Amino acid sequence: MSMRHRSGLPGTAGEERDGTEPDAGQRPGGARDGGPNGRRGAKRAGGWFDWAGFGADVRAAGTDAGIALVVTGAVFAWLYVRVDNGSSATIQVMPMLADADKYWMYWLCQAFGWSGLLWAYVTIVFSLLRTGPRPKVRWLPAAGLEKLHRTTSLTTIALMFMHALMFFLEEVRGNEGGATWPGRIWDATVKVFIPGGYATGTGRIAILIGLLAFYLAIPLGLAYYLRQRTGSRMWRALHRFIIVVYVLSVWHTLLYGTNVWYDGTFRTLVWALQMPIAAMLLLRLLAPARPSERLHLRGPRRTSRPLPLTARVAGRLVVVATVAGLAAVVATGVDGGRTPDGASPGLWPEQWVIWAGLLALTLVLVAVVHRLRPAAVDGPDRRPVPR
Repeated sequence: MSMRHRSGLPGTAGEERDGTEPDAGQRPGGARDGGPNGRRGAKRAGGWFDWAGFGADVRAAGTDAGIALVVTGAVFAWLYVRVDNGSSATIQVMPMLADADKYWMYWLCQAFGWSGLLWAYVTIVFSLLRTGPRPKVRWLPAAGLEKLHRTTSLTTIALMFMHALMFFLEEVRGNEGGATWPGRIWDATVKVFIPGGYATGTGRIAILIGLLAFYLAIPLGLAYYLRQRTGSRMWRALHRFIIVVYVLSVWHTLLYGTNVWYDGTFRTLVWALQMPIAAMLLLRLLAPARPSERLHLRGPRRTSRPLPLTARVAGRLVVVATVAGLAAVVATGVDGGRTPDGASPGLWPEQWVIWAGLLALTLVLVAVVHRLRPAAVDGPDRRPVPR
């Protein structure tokens, strides 16, 4: 949903761009986080996690969170009115939810889901503007974009949590057949918060995808606050994978969001809104702010770099294919949505495909951490390399 200072989603801008601030690895007083003195200082200051920076960003996110709550309230009111007058697509899928007063927690869950997706969209836009080509205007300074990115990132995680929490509370309330309150709470916990625990309907896939997005958003989004321990190179590399969180969130919405269950203008609009993100991502990959992230056939010492080069070329080709696919979906209106009079397509993929994808992503993340761990970057007998 993604999410920090110099976002790394899918890359990060550095001092090479405009010199607005020092490297993320630079600590006050000139000690770098990669060096032994810098790391010992970070440990004395607050251990592994930058609690001071996190607290400052949480306080700065107050205004942003307030706006998000207002938007959530407006979306809730809109959903409530549509349910009340019978125009909601959701009650065509699940007629039992037609009582808006009884199922208000479900509708509030839906409202938090939509505002969470909107904030994820906004925070990615801020990230891509900061780390790639952007208009040269005074009212859009790099430092301002970074601050907005940090606050909207924290708000996005909070909205994702509230989305899950309201669904959990609705499951507890609706489980009237539960013998005891502990039993009802445990059943709701398994369904809502344990990946794969929801075993019926489209939720077998969609809730699994949504939970993976939420649980990945936390470590990947908060990696910035671990940079004093891990080094700036590692947190930037890890944070780039936050784009996976956004993709999973959109997939979760289009698969399970009953408001966009059927083919129609609004569903097509949701797809169309992904095109600017994909285009900005492609521009970001073609013209990254950091020179080190641009395509080079050889490394700084004229050494061949086939693996990094192949990975970066493959990434650009994937984004090009995504842009083409989105354009085809928007032009044709065919995107896998249901039709009110037609049979619903079968669920795809199966859970094992999603778990296999998660395993592959985990292995990639482990490889990134292993390759960029401070000892491997600096070397046991060398001076720390500035990050």
